[in-house]
Amino acid sequence: MENSYLSSVVKQANYYKKLGDETLNRLTEEQLFYTPDSLSNSIAIIVKHIAGNMLSRWTNFLTEDGEKDWRNRDSEFVNSFASKKEVVLYWEKGWNCFLAALNSLSSNDLEKIIHIRNQGHTVTEAINRQLCHYPYHIGQIVFLGKLILKENWKSLSIPKNQSETYNKEKFNQKKSRKHFTDDL
Repeated sequence: MENSYLSSVVKQANYYKKLGDETLNRLTEEQLFYTPDSLSNSIAIIVKHIAGNMLSRWTNFLTEDGEKDWRNRDSEFVNSFASKKEVVLYWEKGWNCFLAALNSLSSNDLEKIIHIRNQGHTVTEAINRQLCHYPYHIGQIVFLGKLILKENWKSLSIPKNQSETYNKEKFNQKKSRKHFTDDL
């Protein structure tokens, strides 16, 4: 189970990254900085928070607390990006850190205890924690992208009113063991 767990979490992480990538790619620079109101975050700010979290949590994660001294979480909610290129580069930096950490793991690492703000977690628990946190924010990114693009939005999953067609295609295939992201 441990090997399938590691394989599965890497595929899940890449799937969520892809959802974010596709949304970022569809938007203009101006759209990345759009905020619906003064209490909301732009996509650029959400990216800054996710990547900041990834860099803090997954840099030297087996030997250092996941809340690094150099992280200033509050500043993640203040825009410091000047361009779409900067947003995308920071997004990639965070994901590269997270995915490299996941890819470095073996099944022997999963029960090791690591700390986040002095709270002990097994590596498995820390992965699960982040695989709930990151998709939460990626959902915000996708939703904002959909609101911004309106009728120009192209679904990143099964399009509305297409479930029957999608299911028919899936059920016409031979049963097999694979991850749901393998066909994406």
